[in-house]
Amino acid sequence: MSCICLGPKRSGKTHLLKALQEPDSIDETSYSMPTIGTGIYRIHFPTKSPNSDKPKPPPADGTTQAHHHGGKKHLPKSIQILEIGGSMAPLWRQYFEDVKKLIYVVDTSNLCQISAAGVLFYSILTEPRLQKVKILLVLAKMDYSYRQMRNEALLMLQMSKLQKQIRQQVTIVEASAVTKVGLDPIYEWLQWP
Repeated sequence: MSCICLGPKRSGKTHLLKALQEPDSIDETSYSMPTIGTGIYRIHFPTKSPNSDKPKPPPADGTTQAHHHGGKKHLPKSIQILEIGGSMAPLWRQYFEDVKKLIYVVDTSNLCQISAAGVLFYSILTEPRLQKVKILLVLAKMDYSYRQMRNEALLMLQMSKLQKQIRQQVTIVEASAVTKVGLDPIYEWLQWP
């Protein structure tokens, strides 16, 4: 599997993947059992109708447009993602062969999880086999409590420290499976090589 999804227990991995797979399948009432072992999700990228791109004015410098459209044809229509349960963290390393992309999900409303997640995330970033991997850090919002802000600040602080020490390109997205916020950038990240 060239794309794997990791994160601590109950961080919202399953919710997020289900929402990416079938955006209408998740709402406030959705409940998912903790993933024991692994799960495989095939995610189809939303296809925009050919006309939806037309109204966009070309960028002032005229550069990105051609590159953007030229490349789009060859992009994959779907991707398979292997979700590895948080309870399997000690075994994650078995899955690191041939990984090209890694999604790491953290529930930002859970303070205890953030520090634990930071430690796990660091162990992933320093893993020799993952030095060339593209990494997406998803801040999954489970609830919009005011604690959230503090937690995110804390996480960003950890991240800015980490960024200095690591080689990988880490993209950070805030996402919610319920409100669908942040799903588009995730599709885009998954689709681009």
